[in-house]
Amino acid sequence: MGGNGKFLKLNFSFYRNSHSRSSSKAQSPPPPPPEYICPICNSLFTDPVVVGSGHTVDRLCAEVCEVHNFKPDFPDGTRPDFSTKIPNLALRTAIPTWCSKNGVALPQEKENVAVERIVKELLEKEERENGLIRPSERFLIDSVKDKADPDLSHAVTELTHRANRFDTSTSSEESVIAAASPLTPLPFTTRPASCWSPFHTSSSDTLVSDEAMNPNPNFSDDEEFISKFKSCDPYEQEQGAISLRKATRNDEEARVSVCTPRLLLALGSLLFSSYEKVQINAIAALVNLSLEKSNKLKIVRSGIVPTVIQLLRGRLSEAQEHAAGLIFSLSLEEKNRTAIGVLGALPPLLNCLLRSDSERTRSDAALALYNLSLDHSNRVKLVKQFNAVPPLLAVLRQEKESIAGRVLLVLYQLAASTEGKAAMLDGNAVEHLVWMLRKGKGEFESESTRENCVAALYALSHGSMRFKALAKEARAVEVLKEVEENGSERAKEKARRILVVLKGRIESEDGLGEGIDWEAILEPDGGLSRTRNRVAVGPGFGKTTEF
Repeated sequence: MGGNGKFLKLNFSFYRNSHSRSSSKAQSPPPPPPEYICPICNSLFTDPVVVGSGHTVDRLCAEVCEVHNFKPDFPDGTRPDFSTKIPNLALRTAIPTWCSKNGVALPQEKENVAVERIVKELLEKEERENGLIRPSERFLIDSVKDKADPDLSHAVTELTHRANRFDTSTSSEESVIAAASPLTPLPFTTRPASCWSPFHTSSSDTLVSDEAMNPNPNFSDDEEFISKFKSCDPYEQEQGAISLRKATRNDEEARVSVCTPRLLLALGSLLFSSYEKVQINAIAALVNLSLEKSNKLKIVRSGIVPTVIQLLRGRLSEAQEHAAGLIFSLSLEEKNRTAIGVLGALPPLLNCLLRSDSERTRSDAALALYNLSLDHSNRVKLVKQFNAVPPLLAVLRQEKESIAGRVLLVLYQLAASTEGKAAMLDGNAVEHLVWMLRKGKGEFESESTRENCVAALYALSHGSMRFKALAKEARAVEVLKEVEENGSERAKEKARRILVVLKGRIESEDGLGEGIDWEAILEPDGGLSRTRNRVAVGPGFGKTTEF
């Protein structure tokens, strides 16, 4: 009897616990509908877009997959086409409504690093299933960490001593800007500063042989390099990277022929090396390969860029120099700019520009930021997400003219957008630019610096009433009149148009300019076409000023 009572009591207790659990389950929120879940990252959509194949995915997932040239295999057996991305407005509205109704927190915006990791895992899983095994970062580091460290005392790299720049006349393809009109900033024609002049000969550059100066032009097979890169011996890896670096130093044909997906995959693995010389020679070889226009897209799609960005953040100054030069070179390709921004290059480039001890690094970082700022999404990130305007303005007063001139190019692009113009006016950019013009009166090493300074002022003046008040406070008229009298033809034209805008303000205050449409003066009849130069002044701008 007692046993039965005990049994009944136990049953009763068990029943109550089960009931409690059932009640708890009944109170938990229901799972989201499958159509609210991104098929790539398996979480609620934050920015759903419909891609070319009709699938709906998160925008960031689509962009990262596109960067890696990866089309995941969805459960229904189809693969997406990321060539177009149209916002799915219905889902954007439906998901917050569902979350509010069911007491679920709104999904947080996805981070680049997290999505990058998910896509890489999917890519590696597919490669394993297809018999292609990509070595992990940890495996590459572990494979050499127990090896004896080679003697690093003789030099940082085999090719340490470099000339300041390539001869600018040899690189028409690498123009940072093409002079489109007399009102765009003066063009820079340059290659990454981390490259070496093929004509540089130094008595201290004794480790560069005659073979390095005249490498074999008949490189058509990447197997020799790949076998060395895959060696577990760091010395062999270093020698392979040095060989590739020499082979692609001057030979354009070699750069094209050896730049295969297999070689890029193997070369990219060296960037994870714990040995400095391996890292430096590998990233330097990548800079050489990137000089060919046909290689730029290949390199980005190989998945190397995230590792290059890590080198930008690193403490190894020479690797950082090459990394900045590589990003600059890759960003010359228009199709790469969005991807490089999505992968997170903007913050470390800003940091290099502001804090690096190397002038080469700062110069290439500034030019990379300029190229990337030609993309609208990158401009918005620079202004809103990374608050880049105040430190960029500070550079104008702190850096030497060569660096400041490149920063002016970035500011010019930001000023041509609504967000950038507002941030620059808030940051008192007019005073900074007028100060620079006044300080550099008759002392500019390059007329392009004054040209770019006036161009930035013109971009701020276009369609802005605030500019007129700030320019008056900064006493800009006297400086601009001096430019109009003594500047280059391009600078004179821009200065004249700014003075027209300011004159309209002054005469309006005196009651003399009523009824005059000063903005119309800036139309094609006045010498400048907003359509031709694509200067954005409204919310619908998709293309900003192009050079």
